[in-house]
Amino acid sequence: MITYNPQYNYQPLLRIDSDTGRKYNTPTGNLPSVTTILSATKSEESKQMLQKWKDRVGESEAKRITAEASNVGTIMHSILENWVLNKEYDPGNNLIHRQAKMMADEVKKNISPFISEIWGSEVNLYYPDLYAGTTDLVGMWKGKPAILDFKQTNKPKKLEHVTDYYLQLTAYALAHNELYGTDIKEGHILMCSRDLQYQQFDLLPENFNYWEDQLLAKLEIYYNLSK
Repeated sequence: MITYNPQYNYQPLLRIDSDTGRKYNTPTGNLPSVTTILSATKSEESKQMLQKWKDRVGESEAKRITAEASNVGTIMHSILENWVLNKEYDPGNNLIHRQAKMMADEVKKNISPFISEIWGSEVNLYYPDLYAGTTDLVGMWKGKPAILDFKQTNKPKKLEHVTDYYLQLTAYALAHNELYGTDIKEGHILMCSRDLQYQQFDLLPENFNYWEDQLLAKLEIYYNLSK
């Protein structure tokens, strides 16, 4: 059983969704979400790859695949969030729910030996005047404080395609450090694909400064675009 041991008084933030992206209402104003910033600053190569995929499968099929993946991901997240809080949760028994449960079970199997303590689930964070967002978990991973995020994917990811995940983890760690006086320099993406392959992408202290520099560069681009 995972120990739920709140260390900080995490405050919820109002989320504001619009056609221009997601924002959070924070004590320093309405700030763009980390995912909105990363989406707005994607490289041309990434944008072209996405468009080629849409052109290949067709617009309606692309929307269907995206919506289904979102549904599976939402249910998988709910299963895992209840699990780490030691709560009962029945995801249902239709095809999507069964798929999400199998994926969640695969994640559980791979991470349960390493999570010793959870400080918060679905934690809203913000870096004053810059950005905001929500991380799935903050807690202890192998005895060290870390940011933890669950992800689902239609097929396994290659390392070169998950840059944004490292930037998300870095952004949440920096925000947590700023708000709560911590020194978190570690984060982990905990992922399962539809064919039940578990993947883990690790932000480690020795690489933290590199990803912090990459994030600051993205923030500069975003705010220059916004002028």
